[in-house]
Amino acid sequence: MEITKPSRGREQRKRDVLSRLEREIDIWVASADPDGLPCLVPLWFVWHDQSLWLATRPANPTGRNLRDGGRARLASGDTRDVVLIDGDVETFTAREVPPDAADAFLAKTGWDPREDSALYDYYRVRPRAVQAWCEVHELPERHLMRDGVWIV
Repeated sequence: MEITKPSRGREQRKRDVLSRLEREIDIWVASADPDGLPCLVPLWFVWHDQSLWLATRPANPTGRNLRDGGRARLASGDTRDVVLIDGDVETFTAREVPPDAADAFLAKTGWDPREDSALYDYYRVRPRAVQAWCEVHELPERHLMRDGVWIV
């Protein structure tokens, strides 16, 4: 494989990550149950107030894992343009969710889980670590956030 694109600096990668979070609607959500059994699903999301907001049914494996485990790894992009986000999860029922977050989710996705006939919870994922890279030449500077603080 020949790499022809020059490496992006960390500042450009951060801009690219934030742009992706604003425009994309789906993100891969990885979680695990107490025994370590992994679960990986795509969910709709909104980037709002420096957090990612997701919605899913509280009784399904992802809902239980997010609520009980309190952590998740989110992934966006393809194998040549990767964004990985590790975050802490806080769960909100449809009645507890901050209205501005639920309204932002509705505005982006066109769906309001608060109005669905099925029971849905919201999950706020506060990023603790963010990595982004395009191919192997960007790996050495892939860390953009550590311990919840942007390092760029």
